[in-house]
Amino acid sequence: MDISLQLAAIIGPVLMAVSLSEYLHYEIWKNVHPTLVQLNGLIFFTGGLILVNLHNIWIANWAVIITVISWLLLAAGLFRMFFPTNKQLPKSRGTDVFLLVLFLVGGFLSVEAYLMN
Repeated sequence: MDISLQLAAIIGPVLMAVSLSEYLHYEIWKNVHPTLVQLNGLIFFTGGLILVNLHNIWIANWAVIITVISWLLLAAGLFRMFFPTNKQLPKSRGTDVFLLVLFLVGGFLSVEAYLMN
């Protein structure tokens, strides 16, 4: 199994679980302490940096999704580390659509990893 499939098998289910749990429990981030946000950013940054180092592959197929997710995770981690007091966006149709897109991308990666190969 190549690295793209291995990462898709991990990232896909994680994206699905995180986006669904975020949707179901969105209110827990309303009054979170900045220290927790900074720690969350450190985890995002570390994960993104690991993924970028493992999979910085810019090719025209489905695997580029992993590279894009890796860079976005790294950027989100930096943002949360350097701006931990910024409030999370309020729950809206936009945030619901964003979480749905994350869930669908996770589903796509899961299908690629587990069913297509």
